[in-house]
Amino acid sequence: MNARPALRQNDYSPLATPPLGAWSPALSVSVVIPAHGGQDKLDLVLAALAAQTYPDHLMEVLVVDDGSRPPIRLPEIRPVNTRIVPVRDGWGISSAVNTGANAADGEIIQRLDSDMVACREHIEALARWHHVTDYLVSIGMKRFVEMPPVTPEEVFQAGHLGELFDLDGAAPSSTEATIAKTDGLRKSRNPYHVCTGPTLALPREVFHAVGGLDPTVLRGGDTEFAYRLAMHGVVFVPDLDAQAVHLGLPAQHRDRERAVRAVEPYLAHRIPLRRDLRKDRGRRWLVPYVEIVLDVTDTSESVVRQAVAAALDGKLQDVVVTLVGPWSRLESGRRSVLSDPCFELRLMRDLFAHDERIRLIDEAAPTPAPTPFRYRGPVEVPLHKATLERMIESVQKDLAGVLIVDLPEGRTARLERTSALGRALLLAGPGADLDAVIDTTHGVRHEPPDRYWPAPKQPDPVTIPAPMAVSAEPAEKTLLRRLKSALRPN
Repeated sequence: MNARPALRQNDYSPLATPPLGAWSPALSVSVVIPAHGGQDKLDLVLAALAAQTYPDHLMEVLVVDDGSRPPIRLPEIRPVNTRIVPVRDGWGISSAVNTGANAADGEIIQRLDSDMVACREHIEALARWHHVTDYLVSIGMKRFVEMPPVTPEEVFQAGHLGELFDLDGAAPSSTEATIAKTDGLRKSRNPYHVCTGPTLALPREVFHAVGGLDPTVLRGGDTEFAYRLAMHGVVFVPDLDAQAVHLGLPAQHRDRERAVRAVEPYLAHRIPLRRDLRKDRGRRWLVPYVEIVLDVTDTSESVVRQAVAAALDGKLQDVVVTLVGPWSRLESGRRSVLSDPCFELRLMRDLFAHDERIRLIDEAAPTPAPTPFRYRGPVEVPLHKATLERMIESVQKDLAGVLIVDLPEGRTARLERTSALGRALLLAGPGADLDAVIDTTHGVRHEPPDRYWPAPKQPDPVTIPAPMAVSAEPAEKTLLRRLKSALRPN
């Protein structure tokens, strides 16, 4: 495998993969198939996997039985290294996939649904990307067909899916239209949208690094998992050669209105980028849109109180405030309350301890994932009501990775995109300049403060009586003076 290339946004164009059948795979693949009943369909799926072009000694198949009655059995036609793994803890697709991934030995996890019949080159097509670099998620294609009267023997012997299934009459997946419209996801703003689970491959280490699927998400779990992968910094690669047919129409075709409603609460709480799902004013969500990080070490309680109040009172309310300080230094033993050397720190802790929007930690995490944005700035410069909203507007125009606002006296405030920060952490070596990496992969922008800390409106000169009229100070000088005053030590 080559060194990790610094790919920009989701543009994987610089990567060169070998043509199918003209290379020698080296990485092992674990195909994880969650199954709950549907033995007839599963038999066809396993027959197709038995005919794969990927080497037998590098492929294992784990059929995860999620409480099937009668239990799943292995058919005669199946890959050489196939085993059944029962779900012992929990239920549902997410629990089943996690069970299979935990039992897997392969370096690549290939997720495949139990009603997805793959073409012969499917595993090879998706696995070749992971031989190039190790922070990709490769996505297979699918079409929906009615289940024809075919046997596992016929599936195993067929050279092409079109020999058995009516591909011309198949219902296309909506993801394929998105892939085509966005130049193969290279120009997609949110490529995780199409990573819906039925067939995808990713490094096992990446699967576990993001925590696997969330078993509490009963609908939309694949999308939520893909969102966390995006925050980790991966690149999503669709492979048109990895074809498959889905036996039967998806569940949402039977009752689309209820299917959409069922998934909404799960995604609304866990994917902050779905702003369309967070229109209810005054709500609090499981994963906030922005984390505001303020270092309060050696800062007075009054300054911190003002900064926190400003942070929570902005136009953008979907935030959490993280106060970084030596909180672990505070012991609970007998002490003098008024002469305590940690008096200010204790005061702050007691003031903010019971507000669920405020977190007290000793050191900020490397990334705020799964929160998509993080703000860092001097605690002495309170946020303006419009600061966060305007900073996000700026970076969303070109999907920049970091926006740095240059404040007076050499201070800076910055908004970081979590997916860009995650990518930089994957690519950077120890002690590397993360901003330099982010500038390569997403871009780093510097801006003056006037748009993000707008000056107070000046009174209209025509309303001031002539004898009292004074010369108005330019707005930019007023802003500069105000910021310098805020930055001046107490």
